[in-house]
Amino acid sequence: MKLLFISLGCDKNLVDSEFMIGLLQKDEALCADGLVMTDDEYEADVIIVNSCCFIGDAKEESINTILEMAEHKKDGNLKALIVTGCLAQRYREEIRKEIPEVDAVLGTNSYADIADAVRSVLGGSCYEEFKPLRGLPRVRAKRSVTTGGHFAYLKIAEGCDKHCSYCVIPSVRGGYRSVPLEELVAQAKELAADGVKELILVAQETTLYGMDLYGEKSLHRLLDALNQIPGLFWIRLLYCYPEEIYEELIDAILRNGKVCHYLDIPIQHASDAVLRRMGRRTDRAGLARIVAHLRERIPDIALRTTVICGFPGETEEAHEELMQFINDMEFDRLGAFSYSQEEGTPAAAFEGQIGEEQKEAWRADVMELQEEICCDRNEEMKGRELAVFIEGEVSGESVYVGRTYRDAPDVDGYIFVHTTETLMTGDIVRVRVTGAHEYDLIGEPV
Repeated sequence: MKLLFISLGCDKNLVDSEFMIGLLQKDEALCADGLVMTDDEYEADVIIVNSCCFIGDAKEESINTILEMAEHKKDGNLKALIVTGCLAQRYREEIRKEIPEVDAVLGTNSYADIADAVRSVLGGSCYEEFKPLRGLPRVRAKRSVTTGGHFAYLKIAEGCDKHCSYCVIPSVRGGYRSVPLEELVAQAKELAADGVKELILVAQETTLYGMDLYGEKSLHRLLDALNQIPGLFWIRLLYCYPEEIYEELIDAILRNGKVCHYLDIPIQHASDAVLRRMGRRTDRAGLARIVAHLRERIPDIALRTTVICGFPGETEEAHEELMQFINDMEFDRLGAFSYSQEEGTPAAAFEGQIGEEQKEAWRADVMELQEEICCDRNEEMKGRELAVFIEGEVSGESVYVGRTYRDAPDVDGYIFVHTTETLMTGDIVRVRVTGAHEYDLIGEPV
């Protein structure tokens, strides 16, 4: 029995997918049927789509993928089509009504039931499971890491309590629930024992880790524990809300040598008027203070952020405020997104919705400015020696592709290492930076 698993959306969703694959590979009944994974949709007996619906583009991708896979019910081997994840949680009735080829739908807090769903569908029954968005799924299976084995994401919490006016996450993922520290350490030890050298900590918001379990922010305690695990080389933090960054966390970054001097701090905008309408809990002056404080405490820190362009009611003046702030802050990494009008969110009903052409024009302005900033920042890196995590080789050339502590996978830049030495994916080498492009660096081994 051949099974194709398609994971869409964010890295948090990917962790759920990896747990589901682990559960399927452990299930005795499915293994007795000769379960094997495939990447060929035409030969798959079972297809599982772990969907996303965070913004319009992600929703469209998920829907199109499900529809494309449904076609194999008509002209292929496909016996079971299962949809899980955020789109399933948000639009379960629509999926069952509009895409009858779907045999099972599982909500975001029900992925631990994936093997039951597959067995039921293959037995001729439809399946639906939507557990309340409280607590966490109990998964008693080893994750099947899909990122190549040398780095992995560690999801430290589920859900969010912020309720930003544009965001659907609280409604599809529930409130904030931290994974107990001892469970995370056990996961991390297992990953390190299997060869993972870089752990990337993710959640809808990592900085609030532990508040619900321990009554106080405890991300610093988690970093202290993870830093002790043999085999790990880097520990990276993503999704740190700027207003929640605290001194004990900064102290932990400084005292734990494996923790990258890198923070992802999504600001979303820099106009006070826009931030208020977004329901954000910061203002421009506060954001500037946080950035300055981080750079004072950790001088070599790389700061990544994201911004939203074309939020309802945004004016040309507000856009210029954002541009000036980006120019002043000189973020090392920045991603910009056009606002997506998501039904069911407060912002979807706001007056002053911006046209797509204007949103895209403002987004292009931001990215053009950021390209100039990145180019200047990369020029400053020339001559520095950095540890580089090798990701692969450029075919036909004596050039390897790697990442520095300043680069998270898939969202940041690369360093191209020129050498006649033989290197392997997952190797960590010392490299001197010799050149720079807009987003990438060039170097050679020391």
